[in-house]
Amino acid sequence: MTTIYKIAERNIRVTSLHAYVHRLCGAYQTDETAVDFSVSVTQADIDFEREKSAQEQHPDTGLCTAPDDYLETLAVYRQIAEQMPRYDTVLIHGSCVAVDGIGYLFVAPSGTGKSTHTRLWRERFSERAVMINDDKPLVRVTETGAVIYGTPWDGKHRLSTNTAVPLKAICRLERGDENRIVPMTAKEAYPMFLQQAYRPADVAATEQTLTLIDRLITRVGLWRLSCNMDPEAALVAYDAMKG
Repeated sequence: MTTIYKIAERNIRVTSLHAYVHRLCGAYQTDETAVDFSVSVTQADIDFEREKSAQEQHPDTGLCTAPDDYLETLAVYRQIAEQMPRYDTVLIHGSCVAVDGIGYLFVAPSGTGKSTHTRLWRERFSERAVMINDDKPLVRVTETGAVIYGTPWDGKHRLSTNTAVPLKAICRLERGDENRIVPMTAKEAYPMFLQQAYRPADVAATEQTLTLIDRLITRVGLWRLSCNMDPEAALVAYDAMKG
């Protein structure tokens, strides 16, 4: 099964063994025929994802019971993420919400509350707020700033929009008793980016990814937010980051 999708301004031909990935990416399908690159999944790629998922998510049992068609979606996105640094674009694990067409990306270890926090933004700002991506957005670093894109890989809540907005700021989210936001320096932010950005297996692509991270942290605002789940947290964060 083969279909072309436009993701982060790139036309990508996806050839799969199963149909599920095409349902997942349906909103990104394009009628354009010229492609920037192609990805093609084999059973070996699916088996690799199963082994990796078992190691990362089920180290106690060493087993992963996810079906092959789901694991294939991970294999497809891995291949896409390997190619994207060639186009000045990097995958960053986080939750991005836009207000008035400007994006704000929250990053943190899984389980910290990124999705809950961006939900507070949507509740606080109502129709002014749009969920860009709740899990694995793509960020293109430009000469003057950065652009963040929705992708089909949008987390368990399936929250994303097939759109792109300027990225204003990136915020490290931490749990706290009070809502408090402070700027971060590039030196403080760099380890966070190394943890949350996808690092390709290819050496050249990894080097380009590190270059993109260096550029990114000089082109967007960097913040650290300690917050509770009170709705006020959204307003505290927004008032500081909107600049």
